[in-house]
Amino acid sequence: MIQTLALLIVALLGAPLFAVIAAGALLGFHAEDVDLAVVAIEIYRIAEMPVLLAIPLFTFSGYLLSEGKASQRLVRLSDALLSWLPGGLAIVALITCAAFTALTGASGVTIIALGALLYPAMKDAGYGQHFSLGLITSSGSLGLLFPPSIGLILYGVIAQQLNVGAPIAIEDLFLAGLLPGLLMLLLLSGWCIWRNRHNELNGKKFSWVAACLAIRESFWELLLPVIILGGIYSGYFTISEAAAVSVPYVLITELLIHRDIALKQLPDIMRESMMLVGGVLIILAISLVSTNYLIDTEVPSRLFDLIKSHIDSKLTFLILLNGFLLLLGMMLDIFSALVIMVPLILPIAVGYGVHPVHFGIIFLANMQIGYFTPPVGMNLFIASYRFNKPIIELYLSTLPFMVILLIAVLIITYWPDLSLVLLSSD
Repeated sequence: MIQTLALLIVALLGAPLFAVIAAGALLGFHAEDVDLAVVAIEIYRIAEMPVLLAIPLFTFSGYLLSEGKASQRLVRLSDALLSWLPGGLAIVALITCAAFTALTGASGVTIIALGALLYPAMKDAGYGQHFSLGLITSSGSLGLLFPPSIGLILYGVIAQQLNVGAPIAIEDLFLAGLLPGLLMLLLLSGWCIWRNRHNELNGKKFSWVAACLAIRESFWELLLPVIILGGIYSGYFTISEAAAVSVPYVLITELLIHRDIALKQLPDIMRESMMLVGGVLIILAISLVSTNYLIDTEVPSRLFDLIKSHIDSKLTFLILLNGFLLLLGMMLDIFSALVIMVPLILPIAVGYGVHPVHFGIIFLANMQIGYFTPPVGMNLFIASYRFNKPIIELYLSTLPFMVILLIAVLIITYWPDLSLVLLSSD
């Protein structure tokens, strides 16, 4: 008990998360009289996971796209196709932010990269300040359910190591996230249309010429997901091979075709992207040690027995799970939340009859909302800094979007077929 309290105090004082997890695992194994060489052996296991190659490669591709002008081309394309709708520019912002977060894996990057472009454009188009701030802040994390989201890949790796419930593949998670992600986009788009139905600047005429020009300009970016997903589901690529293909493709697109990035910028882009990847991988490596300890000491099964003695209903468990994950999303970034909590919660969820793929989608959907849940959601502070607005104003601005996404999360939670139907038809 004293050791656990000491670890919590050290974590609150700002110690690196991987150090806290490692210390907990070392203390646990020592208490069980297990040779501590098992820690090094478990860490080395990360080198035996070919799918982990996808994380640094997809991350580097995403950073290349964010440093170029891909975001501006995607905005112009979405604007050309959708600006004739009431609330069309708001829908443009939603779709562009979702696509950008799926590629980069970081919601904060989306707010910083696209905020300067979308926020002034929305204000000039007659959208209210609160509406514009709320939309950009809340849509910064929308892409976590769309492939090739790093969150989906990392959850799949952790779930495979646990080996509980039905077998799980990264490809299954890519498919499972599509319909729930689209549901969130559709509900938010419906709100944008209704909220701005009286906007005097609505009714911009659709132009085939402008649409064709925008498609031609964005052609190479549009082809990227077709190549990645088409290659994976046609059997030509594994996940790691698709990630490996994405890097030279994006390099050629950004350096040679569009010439958005100079060759001298590459070392800085590599360093920034690999700093993120390094943090994720070291936490994952240490979490494998922690997971092994939890399994050996049967912590998940004991937790399940404890919870089961108080909660019989699967429906009640799921609603409590959603509340817990929202709180978790406020306090931890998605990568830390995945490696710390999935080994504990997934076996419990499986014990209640929740499919591991469905649980992964529930987990990530809640993380999306947790990013901008008051009082300490990470995206609220990033947006406050980026737009130089009081944090209280961001709280109020995001509330309507939070309510809509909470409705979407409840649908995703209690309608498992929404996540699993594409798997059954695969």
